Amino acid sequence: MEIAEFVETKRPRWAALERLLDKAEASGLKKLNLDEARALSRLYRAASSDLLWVRSHAGSADVNGYLNDLVARAYALTYPGKRFRMSDVTAFVTLGFPDLMRREWRAFVASLLVMFAGYGFGWVGMVFDPDAALYLVDEQHLHLDPVKRAEAEAKEEKSSIQNQAAFSSFLFTHNIGVAFFTFALGITAGVGSALMLFITGILLGSLAWVYASKGLMGWFWAWILPHGIPELTAICIAGAAGFIIARGMIAPKGLSRRSAVRREAVTAVKLLLGTLALFVLAGCIEGTISQIHPPRLSIEFKIGFALVVGTGVYVYLLSGFLRRRDERDEKPVVETTGAARV
Repeated sequence: MEIAEFVETKRPRWAALERLLDKAEASGLKKLNLDEARALSRLYRAASSDLLWVRSHAGSADVNGYLNDLVARAYALTYPGKRFRMSDVTAFVTLGFPDLMRREWRAFVASLLVMFAGYGFGWVGMVFDPDAALYLVDEQHLHLDPVKRAEAEAKEEKSSIQNQAAFSSFLFTHNIGVAFFTFALGITAGVGSALMLFITGILLGSLAWVYASKGLMGWFWAWILPHGIPELTAICIAGAAGFIIARGMIAPKGLSRRSAVRREAVTAVKLLLGTLALFVLAGCIEGTISQIHPPRLSIEFKIGFALVVGTGVYVYLLSGFLRRRDERDEKPVVETTGAARV
């Protein structure tokens, strides 16, 4: 059959499909009656076959383009993708993420313990061998005298809003990178994620000792805690996401490892996405409050501020447990006196 003859033969049903598509796109699929819906499905399949015939016979580019557009429109109506809705984001942030934290609390606690172990290692290592600072303290602070730094910060004028905004943006992107790397290392059966958490703890513990040894423990925590609580919490959640990936590799529970990892990856990615709000919060605080040192902001004020922020963060993260308990309390009690009675 020649292409011209093919087009003349098939044109009526293409036109019929186009009319149905116009109607469905204007008013929605629900506006089609049963016969029209069946016709749309039948004509869509027929148009797909016609498109394959035209392509295999090197038909006209115009005909090929017309049919390709027709089939694409029919596919989009028949298999609509999930549209982005702000309400879905709101529901995830307010309910979904805390519920996910409730279900995966063990992985999160494991991350916290690994980081605290690193902190203890860094602190104890510096207590017994201060020269180990060369290996334990972050290079940026290795040759920095805490006393001179505190004195310099006390004399420094307040940074401009532009500088604070730029610094917050840098910290946000940097910390997100650390979190994603910690998460991605879950593919090493969790070993890489654990190392990242442990190293983060070491850097914090060794630096805390450096400031404490100079009598600046309060100054140090007033600097670290305001942004550190949401930031370190978010990194631990990213570590938990990495451990969940590792769980799929180590304990597939009857599935193939590929299927198990794919299943666990859905949960892990959701956890990782949930950290974004915490990183935004940490970045804003670190670029502002954390960088305003005494005497402009007192140690007591900054630590009090950190405790308020930390309380808010953990009330939010633990709200899934509170909501679960409330749901259990609201369940009707089944009374039993011999036979079950509702």
